[in-house]
Amino acid sequence: MSADRLPRLLAGWHAGGSIALAEHLDLHGRLPLPASRGSAELIARVQRSGLRGRGGAAFPVATKMQAVAAAPRRRRRLVLANGAEGEPASTKDSTLLESCPHLVLDGVAAAVAAVTADEAIICVKPGAAEGLSHAIAERSGMDRVVPEVVEVPRGYVVGEESALINYLNTGAALPTYGASHPSERGVAGRPTLVQNLETLAHLALIARHGPEWFRELGTDDDPGSALIDITGAVASPGLYEIPAGLPLGALVEMAGGQSVPLQAFLVGGYAGTWTASEQALELSLGHAALRKRGGTLGPGMVAALPRSSCGVQETARIARFLADASSGQCGPCMFGLPAIADGLQAIVEGLAEPGAHSWVEYWSQLVGGRGACHHPDGAAQMVASALRVFADDLTRHETGDSCLAAAFDRGAGIR
Repeated sequence: MSADRLPRLLAGWHAGGSIALAEHLDLHGRLPLPASRGSAELIARVQRSGLRGRGGAAFPVATKMQAVAAAPRRRRRLVLANGAEGEPASTKDSTLLESCPHLVLDGVAAAVAAVTADEAIICVKPGAAEGLSHAIAERSGMDRVVPEVVEVPRGYVVGEESALINYLNTGAALPTYGASHPSERGVAGRPTLVQNLETLAHLALIARHGPEWFRELGTDDDPGSALIDITGAVASPGLYEIPAGLPLGALVEMAGGQSVPLQAFLVGGYAGTWTASEQALELSLGHAALRKRGGTLGPGMVAALPRSSCGVQETARIARFLADASSGQCGPCMFGLPAIADGLQAIVEGLAEPGAHSWVEYWSQLVGGRGACHHPDGAAQMVASALRVFADDLTRHETGDSCLAAAFDRGAGIR
């Protein structure tokens, strides 16, 4: 678990500048790839490393790679690097692109070799293509497959893998219901390996240093390091590389400690879970550990809510954002999420009757597991956790009393 062997991904990172190819090679060395196309050994290395995807679902990377590599050879395979990063306040993928682009490109090259791909696409947010294209040009002649860079629209659900594939196929960045798994039919109907940029950067290092090196950090269930954005009421909010499974309290200390008294943490981004600050500091920031507690690390986001902010109001704001972010394709998103957001806002404004939060809880239970994608599931999970953590404040709002935050000067929340 020791952090004394960090940074890994962010080695050589300096704010405001990109690591050039020569500097990258001095730091990491050349990427060792097999001379022949395809590499069962590389996939086996990834499997032994225990690497899980860092985009939110934490799915074993080797399992995805094996599925794509097993496709019939007559079907051309493709690697899709997901840098859409729609989570508010998330900076890890954009930081890797801006500062360490060659580590990401090495990861793409390793993935291409492992699954015997003929094409690679890197999807990025608007404005990010120029810098990445410059890094690709620096590597002229280095990579067997030169990746194509595609800017995708901004949006919370754009990074959902079926939405991203649908955008590349049709121009509509909408999740698709009941679609085949990308390893079977992805971009242009081809077997497609989809991984986010942090995952690919880890893959580049595993290809160099091996699974045992990767496991020197983290836990048995969550090996390696992880990039975590922490925002809100800490002295130095920002992006940190931590050993996977590090207690949340240790991350807060890395971020300079709490800047004001804290009330709760939202762990896992807007589709994560609220935890009261007294219990949250002991939370293990690992996918497996959080899943056992009914939570998620999601895309690697932690927000510290000050005691001076109203947790109910923050939850209502996030619920409204998630309702507005919906692609509007199915009932749970079109009707359920706005009803939840409206109910919470009515409670915040003192317009709801006592016990109104029970309706919000009921609606949250209705939308979970019924959407075309997992967007309503995350919203329901976040709201359900808020109903537990901020139960006393909910009652105060519904009975016309001031919530606890009214005793303080109102803070800026977790924005």
